[in-house]
Amino acid sequence: MGPLEGVTVVTLEHAVAGPFATRQLADLGARVIKVERPGTGDFARNYDGRVDGLASHFVWANRSKESLTLNLKHPDADEVLRRLLATADVLVQNLAPGAAARLGLTYDALSEMNPGLIVCNISGYGPDGPDRDRKAYDLLVQAEAGFLSVTGTQDEVCKSGISIADIAAGMYAYTNILAALIRRGQTGQGGTIDISMLEALAEWMSYPMYYAYDGAPPPARAGASHATIFPYGPFPAGDGTVVILGLQNEREWKTFCEKVLHNPELLYDPRFDSNAGRAENKDALSALIVAAFAGLTGEAVIARLNAAGIANARMNDMAGLWDHPQLQARDRWRDVGSPSGPIPALLPPGGFDGYTPRMDPVPDLGEHNDSVLDGLGFGADEIACMKQGGVL
Repeated sequence: MGPLEGVTVVTLEHAVAGPFATRQLADLGARVIKVERPGTGDFARNYDGRVDGLASHFVWANRSKESLTLNLKHPDADEVLRRLLATADVLVQNLAPGAAARLGLTYDALSEMNPGLIVCNISGYGPDGPDRDRKAYDLLVQAEAGFLSVTGTQDEVCKSGISIADIAAGMYAYTNILAALIRRGQTGQGGTIDISMLEALAEWMSYPMYYAYDGAPPPARAGASHATIFPYGPFPAGDGTVVILGLQNEREWKTFCEKVLHNPELLYDPRFDSNAGRAENKDALSALIVAAFAGLTGEAVIARLNAAGIANARMNDMAGLWDHPQLQARDRWRDVGSPSGPIPALLPPGGFDGYTPRMDPVPDLGEHNDSVLDGLGFGADEIACMKQGGVL
């Protein structure tokens, strides 16, 4: 039995932040009913068709959910929503700013009917303040949060390769909902949670903010290398393989010179006698490291690093991650169903004894209309009328 077995989540969500939060609740056994627009659904369904015709974002963030199509602009949709929310435990929404309030989907409006309901609102900038009505997409929030300013090279800023602001907001929505469920178990009361993408990513930006405290210069953009520790980043081997390595202290620097570079004389070079010196003279030191690796394959470099106890990693691409031997050895892959057939999916991180995370299918649009509405007490004739009348 999952720890959230018996918890019902109703979600009006699009894209990543809301879907990622609710998928994690589903992983723990919650029943997640995803309310989607008839005909098109969550617009992430149409981002691409890379997974046997299905969209990669949607496949990742929407397994183990039930899809109910509902035209929220139709007056008859109100009764469906009312019945859904009368007994729900959680409502999650990341609609456009103000849309949920216009639909009456606030805790104040719903608490008389269901005082234990937890309402989680995910937005770009929060429910008040000068930016409350601004649209927010992941890249825009990366810019507002200063993430772009510390990411990339000296010549050009660079965005994250994944939707980091959305993911941050989804993680904080998930953990806040879990905390609210615990509080409700203690007090019997629901309440409102407000998650801002900006505030979520700003929390993750705390290190560079403190580094630039009181007007100090921020961390320099350093590409795939660390901004303030060297050597800590990518280095090419002689066969073109790129190896990532990192040193954390002077003991490791000594070992690196002696056992990896086979050049103990570097220990007496005053340019490199501290991390600050190595970072200041990184171009010269990088050239020495590249020269030492030039006659070695990537695997030979990694073998030396491993023998010396120096942290390292391969520069994997997506094919390398799909085939990663550690994920295979730990049996992290499962197959989940989808409208296109079985799809491989990673088990969620973590887990605990006696519970296997739920890994149910990715839903087709409106796949669960009949079963959800039947469970709400609508008869077959009523459901047929809704379909004909454009409610579903």
